[in-house]
Amino acid sequence: MTNTTTTRTADVLARRQLNVPRAVSLAHPIVPVRAEGARIWDLEGREYLDFTGGIGVMNIGHTHPRVVAAAKAQIDAFTHTCFQVATYEVYVRLAERLNALVAASGPLGPLGTMKTMLVTTGAEAVENAVKIARAHTNRQAIVAFSGGFHGRTLLGLSLTASNQAYKQNFGPFASEVYHVPFPYEYRGWTTGKCLQALDELFHTRLPADRVAAILIEPVQGEGGFVPAPLEFMRALRRIADEHGIVLILDEIQSGFGRTGKMFAYEHAGIEPDLVLTAKSLAAGFPLAGVIGRRAMMDAPLAAGLGGTYAGNPVACAAALAVLDVFETEDVLGRATRLGEQLRAGLEKMAEHHPCIGDVRGIGPMLAIELVRDRATREPNAALAAAVVTGTRSRGLLLLSCGPDKNVIRVLVPVTVSPEDAAKGLEILDEVMGAAS
Repeated sequence: MTNTTTTRTADVLARRQLNVPRAVSLAHPIVPVRAEGARIWDLEGREYLDFTGGIGVMNIGHTHPRVVAAAKAQIDAFTHTCFQVATYEVYVRLAERLNALVAASGPLGPLGTMKTMLVTTGAEAVENAVKIARAHTNRQAIVAFSGGFHGRTLLGLSLTASNQAYKQNFGPFASEVYHVPFPYEYRGWTTGKCLQALDELFHTRLPADRVAAILIEPVQGEGGFVPAPLEFMRALRRIADEHGIVLILDEIQSGFGRTGKMFAYEHAGIEPDLVLTAKSLAAGFPLAGVIGRRAMMDAPLAAGLGGTYAGNPVACAAALAVLDVFETEDVLGRATRLGEQLRAGLEKMAEHHPCIGDVRGIGPMLAIELVRDRATREPNAALAAAVVTGTRSRGLLLLSCGPDKNVIRVLVPVTVSPEDAAKGLEILDEVMGAAS
């Protein structure tokens, strides 16, 4: 006898295949109908521990009641006017709080040193940050890094260098974009080598006085959860200051508590010029922002920035609720404790699974890199795919990443209970043993 719910799931997936382009990929062939905290339930009634978090969006968990209440209240008031048509206070209030948040993370002086513009997606935040940097410096060149991911728009793809699947044959790409190696120490790219490569770029192809901005993820996301060494981040700050270059910190995946601090750059103790945020900013509502120094943010002339849906009021209300949750529910403390638990579990796993070549990350933004042999460090993408499939069958959702798709990343909500985190590690450990 045919299972009706199974047929419904199969039907949705078949309709997806018929109506949605194949280029829009799918990691897990399930159809969620409900989510709460760190759990998702599908059409068949199966329950999953969610270690994907909507790709790093649900840091405070699914359907947090404060976020839901704030969004509902704003929907009852109004859903859209366009901020360039009629200012709404919820946008201004969010900008005030984000400005204070970034100003408080370093010795940047009193409130009023920062300004925020809101948009809808992370890619838009990247593109607007580039516009702001170019307007401020009157220069054109942007330096980005191998392994970086900065969006799927044309400029975003021009800046991206993490996986050829993203770029395919979509060019020609934007000009005046230059890439240098990112310090991926497991693959032999040390801080010294990468700084030398940047210096060589400045001396041979791109004089530093032509560079508008250096764009970097303090912890690479799609590139394999590779954290930039703290000394590398500090060196970039010195180089940017020396040459009048804007330092853009892409915190779209690493921000909002993912590394145990609100932003990953705080671990290096540096001051930002422009900070990009999205993903967990509004707990699933489409919202992104550029937060930056006043002189830089005010460089573009009137009408140079904005967008019809930029800073949607419902998303802004949700983001304010997210900030309230961080302030009242010890989210950063919970993230720090979760990071310690996850690292201990993954490092113990590596002791008896030779296929784990590296355990890395900061706080709970952690990953394991799977290899065929620890001596050669040859990537093992097939094993990573088998692990993602195997854990799903056991009720755990995971994602791979990295240029070779051989890295298993952890993006569980940082508010997950210690018991559920331990259960997820147990499932991963068991599937690793079977798959390898």
